[in-house]
This record gives sequence, C-alpha cells and structure tokens, in this order.
Amino acid sequence: MDNNLSKSRPERTFQYQSSLPSLPVPLLETSLSKYLDAVHPFASEEEFKATADIVSKFQAGVGKELHQKLLQRARTKRNWLEEWWLDTAYLEVRIPSQLKVNFAGPGPYLEHCWPPEEGTQLQRTSITTWHTLQYWNLIRTERLHPQKAGKIPLDMDQFRMLFCTCKVPGVKKDTIRNYFKTESEGPCPSHLVVICRGRIFTFDAVCDGQILTPPELLRQLSYVKECCEGEPEGDGVAALTSEERTRWAQAREYLINIDPHNNTILEIIQSSLFVISLDETKPYSTPENFTNLTQEALTGNPTIRWGDKSYNSLAFADGTFGSTCDHAPYDAMVLVSMCWYLDQQIKVTSGRWK
Repeated sequence: MDNNLSKSRPERTFQYQSSLPSLPVPLLETSLSKYLDAVHPFASEEEFKATADIVSKFQAGVGKELHQKLLQRARTKRNWLEEWWLDTAYLEVRIPSQLKVNFAGPGPYLEHCWPPEEGTQLQRTSITTWHTLQYWNLIRTERLHPQKAGKIPLDMDQFRMLFCTCKVPGVKKDTIRNYFKTESEGPCPSHLVVICRGRIFTFDAVCDGQILTPPELLRQLSYVKECCEGEPEGDGVAALTSEERTRWAQAREYLINIDPHNNTILEIIQSSLFVISLDETKPYSTPENFTNLTQEALTGNPTIRWGDKSYNSLAFADGTFGSTCDHAPYDAMVLVSMCWYLDQQIKVTSGRWK
C-alpha cells in the first residue's frame, strides 16, 4: 500500500480519473450462472431443478429485455451501479446508521508508541490530529500517490469524501454533502469540530495558510477541556445522529424551525474537516485484546459522536484511539490507507512532536 508523498513521480492524486474505464456490464448468462452456483449448496435437488427452470425462463424472456435496458443505462453512465447501490445500501435505509451501518475500530498506535497512559489524551490527540491534517493536505494538493493494482491506476474518487463530508438525514432518503475541494478547485473548509461532555466547539486548523502545529492544536484542545470541566454535561445534540433516520430528519427540521441559527451550526458541523470526540472512557484491556476498544468505538457515548460524519476521531481518556465513520461516502479501505499513513508517521517520530 503506497501512500507516500512521491518526490520522483509526477503523478497527481486524481490525474487518472477521466481516463478510467467505465464499469462493464457482465453478460446475462454469466450473472445467472453465478446465481445458480450460489444457490446450489443451499437447495435440495428438487428445489435446485425448480430454480434452474425459473432462471432459464427468465433468461429467455424478461431477462433479455431487462439486460438491454441495463446496457442502455451503462452507455450514459460511467458507473451504472453506483447510484443504485448508494441509495439501496445507505441513503434509503431507515435503521440507525451509527450502530448498524457505520464502520468503526481501534487506532493501532498503542502497539508500538502509545500504550495506555493517564494524562496523555490531549497531547496525543494534538499529534494524531496534526498528522491527519497533513494527510488532508496531501489530498488537497494532489500529492497523495494514486493507488494502483500493479501498474493499473485505481479510482481515487472516494478519497475526496474522507474530509469535509457528512450525511444529512431526510424523511425518506438521506443525502451526502461533500464540501471538499482540491487546491486547484478553490477554497476548502479547514475547521475542526471538537465534542466534549455533550458540548460542541469549533476552531480553524489553518492560520495564514499554515496548518496549526501540535502545540497550537494542544492549546485549542486544552481550552475545550477547561471549558467543560466543572460544568454540567451539555445538551448532547449529537445523540440525535444515532436515531432512526426519519426521526432524526424530523428532529433536525424541528431544531432549524425553532431557531434558524441552528441551521448555521449544523452546516459548520457538516462541512468540518472531521470531528474529534474527547471521550472520558478508558476502554483498553490488554495488548492482545482490542475487543473493549472496538466495542467502545462502535457503541460508545452517542452524545459525543456525530454519527453522520465521514470521519469521527475518538480520543479516549487512557490515551488510546478509535474512530467511527459513516459508510455512505466511501469504503473502509480509504480509512485504512489514512490510518496506515498515520501509523507510519507516529512510528517514525516515536509518537512525539519533533
């Protein structure tokens, strides 16, 4: 997996996008044959024969007509499947996303640099946030090397959805809002959102064109923590993102109707680079067991997780990390690529700011 900033190679992150081939439509016979192969182990001989007869009639009848319509659709779209898959698998689904659709997991950094340690949460968060911002900048300036299978370039479009992206609930169907732009395309949001004890904060991660250093990020995070200490828990509005989708959409509209400024606040959260959750939990168990950490990332305190964000970094009280991510904008390998980059950078610096 090659995510290194390449000095010798001129290739830019998205340079192959327009030259990638369209998604091919498989032959009807091939699809039906694969279907029968999949069914066979689960059917009796009598059931399989009946199924094969139905498939044969479908292939000779309505299947031909449907296949021609599919070919016609493929002539006008580079990816004839993507829109259908996105709607059916993610946007029209009404079950709670955060628990049943999102993907989540532990940060691996504790294996070599950051074993659990009290009092390290904010310092480590400032460092991992800084490296994450460097990765965002690699994509924004198109210096992240395009991923390839051998010498064949792969589609990098989903990397545009890692930052500045959020799913917004609808009564019948959700939508994805992506605010990311490359440097050549124009201005891109550069603010972060931090959630702590049910309260939501924001600050810009870039000043005068420069990404804030870890000490500067630490100062911001420390201020957030100080604001929350000794105070009652906030309203925990983020918990609404763990609701059933239609109910969350209705609640969101209610928030906007009672005060139009709430729409501005929601827009700030949606367009942010990503969300940092300062979690007071201490989930780590043993070096051989990531179960507690993974479970906490998947099912932890909903008042400090914005479940619709494309990337929500979780910083736990014992200095360990995790993440939860809405699945609609991209597949997990995009996050794996970034986590690999973060892990390498943290390892090189022994987890310290140099």
